[in-house]
Amino acid sequence: MKEKKYILFDLDGTLTDPKEGITKAVQYSLAHYGIEETNLDMLCPFIGPPLRDSYINFYGFSQEKATEAISVYREYFCREGWAQNKVYPGIPELLGALKNAGKKLYVATSKPEPFAVQILEHFGLAGFFDGIGGADLEETRVRKGDVISYVRERFGLLRDETGRDLAPDIVMVGDREHDVLGARECGMECVGVLYGYGDRQEMDGCRPAWIAGTVKELRDLLLSL
Repeated sequence: MKEKKYILFDLDGTLTDPKEGITKAVQYSLAHYGIEETNLDMLCPFIGPPLRDSYINFYGFSQEKATEAISVYREYFCREGWAQNKVYPGIPELLGALKNAGKKLYVATSKPEPFAVQILEHFGLAGFFDGIGGADLEETRVRKGDVISYVRERFGLLRDETGRDLAPDIVMVGDREHDVLGARECGMECVGVLYGYGDRQEMDGCRPAWIAGTVKELRDLLLSL
């Protein structure tokens, strides 16, 4: 197995817990259509997948209505939702240990890139990363495979100086099946974490190369790769 020199991290549910900000933004957007959802836990499935897919799959929105709903969602998220976030305990120490071990760290998130940068800077995590990549605001780059490909191209992770594909040297870390499937689509292995918003059943179904139950387990695993 090639050493995993390059590590791509998902953001929501992997580095930070975004539950309050995302679910309240979804709640706000649904209210725009007269849909009242008082139980924020019911909106947790929105954490991770592209927003458009969630509005369509969970509430039967059309493509056009989902586009409008995302715009309403962002009204709340831009105002306050982005800051209603919490860094998982142990994440700064994990990132510091990986940097000290010579790993190159990147973010690959389906959250719009400007929001991802804003959140990581606000919580003092941006300095750990060699690059931060995310979705675009126009929703043309939002699926995880597309985001990973974008990050690889933007930050020079496609091939080494000999022309060899760097995919075997890269590992993706995420908490949802979209992370695992997106990594596989790009020829990469993935670590699935269980402390976020994907459970054991979801991970067993998408079959990541490794599963980490806690941040400490993730740290030990990544240092060994």
